[in-house]
Amino acid sequence: MKVVHLGPKATFNHFTVVKAFPNEEIVPMMTIPECLDAVMADQADVAVVPLENALEGSVTITLDYLVHEVKLPIQGEINTPIQQHFMVHPHNRDNWRRVSCVYSHSHAIAQCHKFLHHELKGVPSDRMTSTAAAAQFVKENPQLNIAAIASELAAKEYGLDIVRPNIHDYSHNTTRFIVVSKKPVEFPETDCSINGKKTTLMIELPENHPGMLHTVLSAFAWRKLNLSKIESRPMKTGLGKYFFLVDVEMELDEVLIPGTIQELEALGCKVSILGSYQSFSIKGLQS
Repeated sequence: MKVVHLGPKATFNHFTVVKAFPNEEIVPMMTIPECLDAVMADQADVAVVPLENALEGSVTITLDYLVHEVKLPIQGEINTPIQQHFMVHPHNRDNWRRVSCVYSHSHAIAQCHKFLHHELKGVPSDRMTSTAAAAQFVKENPQLNIAAIASELAAKEYGLDIVRPNIHDYSHNTTRFIVVSKKPVEFPETDCSINGKKTTLMIELPENHPGMLHTVLSAFAWRKLNLSKIESRPMKTGLGKYFFLVDVEMELDEVLIPGTIQELEALGCKVSILGSYQSFSIKGLQS
């Protein structure tokens, strides 16, 4: 298969794809929409893109693009532990406390707020398209005393020195990546452990119906369907118009979830199934 991901090389997305699909053709792309468009246009078989981070929440561009721009089912999810490191060009190793700017992805900068606030107070941060792009930028500009927040894989790939490891605010930092494809995807089990199965639903509520969200949740509750996530996103059709994304902790069956959907549709809701899939976790931390 041809598997595309948010690049360049040495991002956490790249690390996840290498672990989950070690024997496939792996191609980096510059943006999440480019990854999803490639699968939609049959230029790639699979896209692996970030959906949610344990510290910073949802990656909204992924959610919105899946709902509004492409119709591709979620075929799996991969949870990857995230370790952020502070790195500089070897020429600037001894001057890292006097860097003029810190570069990284916006989520990585937010995940390391405490370190930046206490150790580099007043030093500006600049957003890049990915953590690896930040590391690459630091490598290509040795004349500038700048730093990147990125992975150990990025430090090795771009020849940077990690001067402060593990600077993320919380040790349980994890990113949830989704696997999107037109066809079912088989996962090797060498570097991934199985968590369970999920079904993701998109629910549009009828207008001007007081208490409707409570009614929707009740349809799941009385069937004892556990929801691991519920999130609202704008419909982009007008102020105050939202849809809800719901993760049900079970695979699509023939009774419970279809019965829930029928009940919600009878109440005037519009329900779409975005995917019913296996959940995996990368074994161990990045080395």
